[in-house]
Amino acid sequence: MNKTKLGSKTAKGGFANEKDICKKFNNWIADKEAKEWLEIMGYNSDKIDFVKAIQIPTRIKKEDLEKFSIIERDYSEFVKFKKADAQIKIIIKIGSILKIENLSLKKVTIKKNKLNSGFNQVDKRWIDAYQQIWHFDNEIALGLKLFTGEIKPPKEITSRTKIRDKRRLYLDELPGHLRDKIVGFLKNNKILIVSDILKGRGGLSADWMLVTRYDELQNITTWTLKDINMAMNFFGYGDVTVSKNGSLHIGKISMQRKGGDAGRPTANMLQFKFKPCELFEIKC
Repeated sequence: MNKTKLGSKTAKGGFANEKDICKKFNNWIADKEAKEWLEIMGYNSDKIDFVKAIQIPTRIKKEDLEKFSIIERDYSEFVKFKKADAQIKIIIKIGSILKIENLSLKKVTIKKNKLNSGFNQVDKRWIDAYQQIWHFDNEIALGLKLFTGEIKPPKEITSRTKIRDKRRLYLDELPGHLRDKIVGFLKNNKILIVSDILKGRGGLSADWMLVTRYDELQNITTWTLKDINMAMNFFGYGDVTVSKNGSLHIGKISMQRKGGDAGRPTANMLQFKFKPCELFEIKC
C-alpha cells in the first residue's frame, strides 16, 4: 500500500488509550491498524523482525530508566520537558538495525448524548518554569502572572479600569506596552514554543502524532497518524493574536489560564490547548 494514500481511517471498536495502542503495536503481525501505522512510519512489515511498544509515564523514577529503555542523559531532558499527554516508545528491529520511534497520542471521545468541545491540553506549567525554558524577561513574566492570576491585579489598575475578573487580568486588560511585549516575544519565538509544547526535546521528544477519535454511539474509532513536523506546521500556522475574550492564539493553539477554582493547586498555571481532531483536515 502506498503510504501517501494512508491518512485517516475508521475502524470498528475503541482503542483510544495508550494501553490499547501499545497492545495493537505489540500484536502488529495480526493487527491491521498497527501494520498501517508502521507503513506510514516508513517500515515494510514484511522485513520487520520485532516490534515492542511501551507506555512512557509522565513521571519516571531514575531506578526505572532501564525498564523504559531510557539513558540517563535523556532523563534530565524528559523531566524538564515531560508532556502531559500519553507517549509511547516503539522499538523496531530489522535484521541488525534497531529503530526507535516516539509517538504522542492525542485522544478524543465522543460520548453518548454529550457534546465534546474536542479541546486537548497539550502543556501546562507555572510561569517561572516557562521563563526558565524560554528565557523571557521579568517584565513579560509579570504580565503573564497577572494574566494567570498568580499575581493579583494591582489597585492602580482596578481602581481606574473595570476588569472582568478581580482575580486576574485578561491580555486585553494589560497595559498596552506590556501586552505588545508579550505578543512580540511569542511571535519572535513561535517556532521554539510550538516545538516545545507539541514535540518536546531530547531523546524522548515525539516523532509522530497519533490522533484517535472514539465515537461511543457508533462504537468506531477514527484515527490519523502524522509526522510531528507536519503536525507542528499545521497547528502552528497562523499569526499570534489576542482573542476577543482576552486570551491568545498561536496559529491553531490557544494560550489560556488554567481553569478551575482558585483554591486548586494548578488554578493559576499557564496552559496551551488545541483541537487535535483538526489534524484530520490534513490531506496526504
